[in-house]
Amino acid sequence: MAKKDNKNPYLNKIINGDCIDVMRSMEDKSVDLIFADPPYNLQLGEALTRPDNTSVEGVRDSWDDFASSAQYDRFTLNWLREARRILKDNGAIWVIGSYHNIFRVGTILQDIGFWVLNDIIWNKTNPMPNFKGTRFANAHETLLWCSKSQDAKYTFNYESMKELNDGLQMRSDWHLPLCTGKERLKGEDGKKLHATQKPESLLYRVIMSSTKAGDVVLDPFSGTGTTLAVAKKLGRGYIGIEKDANYIAGSEERLKEIKTTDDMSLLEMKSKKKQPRIPFGNVVERGLLSVGDTLYGPKGKIKAKINSDGSLVWDKEKGSIHQIGAAAQKLPACNGWTYWCYRDENKKLVPIDELRKIVRTEIYGND
Repeated sequence: MAKKDNKNPYLNKIINGDCIDVMRSMEDKSVDLIFADPPYNLQLGEALTRPDNTSVEGVRDSWDDFASSAQYDRFTLNWLREARRILKDNGAIWVIGSYHNIFRVGTILQDIGFWVLNDIIWNKTNPMPNFKGTRFANAHETLLWCSKSQDAKYTFNYESMKELNDGLQMRSDWHLPLCTGKERLKGEDGKKLHATQKPESLLYRVIMSSTKAGDVVLDPFSGTGTTLAVAKKLGRGYIGIEKDANYIAGSEERLKEIKTTDDMSLLEMKSKKKQPRIPFGNVVERGLLSVGDTLYGPKGKIKAKINSDGSLVWDKEKGSIHQIGAAAQKLPACNGWTYWCYRDENKKLVPIDELRKIVRTEIYGND
């Protein structure tokens, strides 16, 4: 469960009100992460129809209605200033938008001191087609991930995101579907409760990547509560701010159904960078590999020999497992532990990182 903070009266609640007013009542540096899905200022004109003349449900809610871009910019500046004030120095903010607003939001973020860490492209695997055929089908949205300053020690659970991506480094293009089916909240009329409900899979990556168990996540435009639901599932504290009472009612029912594991160890994310450093020479001196043995690239085509000092020789070059791995691939850098492999007794290629794990356990135990 998320840790309790008796000093924060808003913790694990949804506050009914204007986000700027509510944030003004919050303490300085009181939240660890902000995820914001603000109005996009879509500026929709005439009604959209499909080729069969049925209506397309676009976003025509009052909360997305702004008289001008200048008015939208003032609104954006005001809520971002309050968000910055209540964000901890080593916290982070994510803002999602479309081509209608994300460039304006990005400029204001930078103008008031946020440092952009990444822009993430959410490629929708099931986007709405462009029915008029006058433009490309709009199949993506952009998320801006920012720290409070260039020097902030923000949280990034690199290894966990890599594990989530089947052992591959997580990239900045995320291929995820729109929110559909049972996940989509419905109103009393049977229609979708919110026009732009985000999928839980999107928020899962955001919260997993940039928070720790027990951190407090704020969503100033909480809508149907997707951010809050995922935060609760992952053992984070949450604060939602929402104007619409119907959205709040739907969110609260949604949150009641969520149970968080009592085993906090399942929510902890350990970084390999924090584990004790093991030189490749330790593998050699312990006899797990021998001088003169051959190491192979992942496909077995590139070969290097092991020196007595733990360095490698390849194509007349000598250096560490990282230096030679980079040289063999003509890259500026390489993690030699995951690149180089040895052949086991069954002639199967196995990453030498498995041998590092053995040495680390011998020296430091299973912890």
